[in-house]
Amino acid sequence: MTIDYKKFDLFGKTLIQKVELKPPFEFVFPVAEQACFLYMLKGEMEYQSADDRLKIPTHHALLLNCINSGKQIQGTNSGSDSEIVIVTFHPDILKKVYDKEIPLIFKPNNQITNQSRGAINNDFLIQKYIEGLLFYFENPSLVNDEILVLKLKEIILLLSQTQGVETIQVILSQLFSPTTYTFKQIIEANLFSPISVEDLAQKINLSVSSFKREFKKLYNDSPANYIKTKRLERAAELLLASNERITDIAFECGFNDLANFTKSFHDRFSTSPSNYRLKQKEG
Repeated sequence: MTIDYKKFDLFGKTLIQKVELKPPFEFVFPVAEQACFLYMLKGEMEYQSADDRLKIPTHHALLLNCINSGKQIQGTNSGSDSEIVIVTFHPDILKKVYDKEIPLIFKPNNQITNQSRGAINNDFLIQKYIEGLLFYFENPSLVNDEILVLKLKEIILLLSQTQGVETIQVILSQLFSPTTYTFKQIIEANLFSPISVEDLAQKINLSVSSFKREFKKLYNDSPANYIKTKRLERAAELLLASNERITDIAFECGFNDLANFTKSFHDRFSTSPSNYRLKQKEG
């Protein structure tokens, strides 16, 4: 249930909102060409899309695009009221504000991913930004279009400098370059990156359990085993085709620990990487 609601509009569209809610609550995001930055000022919320779930605690934030359907947030049964600050990014307003010179963070970074949400951890500068917004909600007579443009540019600058900026760029770039990849395209593009199964599931917008089930259907193997096998096969090829150091080959194939790579390689080929290179070249 909504206890209090305030908002500021810019060029005829809602830019900033402050919503106070009594849990449990549920809000379904309408499908629209926009992205939202949601800051949990008080309480805790849970993001849901299909079977993808993510909890956002107090003083943490969620960034998501709303181009696809099925996204919603829910309040937990914590007993205390929740308060959320929302900043909405509209492509047409961004073009107007930046005179069509859109910042780099809104441009694709060539990652093969469908990820549409990302958690933003407790960040001191973002907290200070939210405190500034609260001042204007308490003094709405001071707000005008020039102030709102400045606040829009400020949060974009802060997001471009926070941790996880690559994920933020993926989500925001979909506003101007919406591209959908298949399950297999995302897997093949990330085979040799040092990425976890959990991160891969996020890139496809699935929970880990659903991701594993879908992976099994398509590859008849578990994600961990398939990915490790492909990485080891690639490493074996590079050991023969190049004179790169074994350490460099391990990292290039997605292994971030040389000891783990050496053990995995021995388990797969019954010899060490150095001996494999030597014996194959001699043969």
